[in-house]
Amino acid sequence: MFDKRLAYVKPTLFDSMSVGNVASTMSLEHPRGWPCIVSRRFIFFASALSFKRMGANFVQDDEIVYQVSPLLTIYKSGRVDRPLDAVIVPADAADLADLADTAGVSFKDLVISSDTGHVSARLYLPKRVATQARKVPLLFYFHGGGFCIGNPFMRCFHDYVVSLVEQANVVAVSVDYRLAPEHPIPAAYEDAWTALRWATAGATADLWLADHADFDRVFLAGESAGANIAHHTAMRAAKEALHPGSVGLRGIVLVHPYLLGSNPLPSEEINPGMTAGLKRMWEIAYPAGAGDVDHPWINPLAEGAPSLTGLGSRRVLVCLAEEDVMRDRGREYFQRLREGGWEGESELYESPAKGHAFHLLEADSQQRLALDQAICNFLII
Repeated sequence: MFDKRLAYVKPTLFDSMSVGNVASTMSLEHPRGWPCIVSRRFIFFASALSFKRMGANFVQDDEIVYQVSPLLTIYKSGRVDRPLDAVIVPADAADLADLADTAGVSFKDLVISSDTGHVSARLYLPKRVATQARKVPLLFYFHGGGFCIGNPFMRCFHDYVVSLVEQANVVAVSVDYRLAPEHPIPAAYEDAWTALRWATAGATADLWLADHADFDRVFLAGESAGANIAHHTAMRAAKEALHPGSVGLRGIVLVHPYLLGSNPLPSEEINPGMTAGLKRMWEIAYPAGAGDVDHPWINPLAEGAPSLTGLGSRRVLVCLAEEDVMRDRGREYFQRLREGGWEGESELYESPAKGHAFHLLEADSQQRLALDQAICNFLII
């Protein structure tokens, strides 16, 4: 059970944050403001980041080896701090006047599995569906955060899923997967798969799913690292059977996917410092890879990576942002789908003059509304 004594706290718009490790000294500025994805118990947005060298004359437990302040601090001792861990939307938040915009959607939290770690989720149900006999699509949502920060209960992720659920009229499962560095990759992938198998068990999972979810219309979606997780979960779905019965992975939605590679691409020059920071984040998420940005988990187009022809989905929507440093990685992924022999249907949508994960910050902007419409159209078909 989740501690419902945690009060809802509004997220703060910070003007700057620091990101550091003992080996890095660099600065970066983002032209549109980069929404830094959330910590384990809070959300934070930043418009500038700076990498700085940390001092070495500390007692062991105070020696910082990596820092995204105040989001994430990793100490040499192995201790990890995500200090603003109370900034969540609790499951009983429907009683809060500030959350009146969730009036059309019910939500609840539950534990999926404790076998390999605490895997939990937030479930969403459109209230109008509760009185209908017709079942609706089932959407799995994976939040972003570089595999190191974030959870489904943060205000930005919660609000975003509520919006999709209400607009597209879908049941949603927002997965709380384990985070690095405590649980490095592939823990997030394993948890995503555990959640998918749990939910598609139908009647044995949860009554909201059993009564209202159409298991022949299953979708996976996420932004940034969550999009990466959606891709790899779809690849696994093509190889490993889900529960018997009618379970159909109808499509995946990849919003600003967290993809890297050693071959330089033009969009990475939009902000070289941010590009370097994303590569450093991958080292934290997957230390066994020793910074290999051509590992298939972070570069599914690398030589030797499994072919995208094995993607276990009928349709794919790739959503890009013009000022995202990973824009061209996402475009290459889309082109490979189109030209590499995959037999499904692929769509590309690009938001003009916007940066990575802008939609989490700009709920009322025209670009956010247009992105929502593109995703909802994809889910409704």
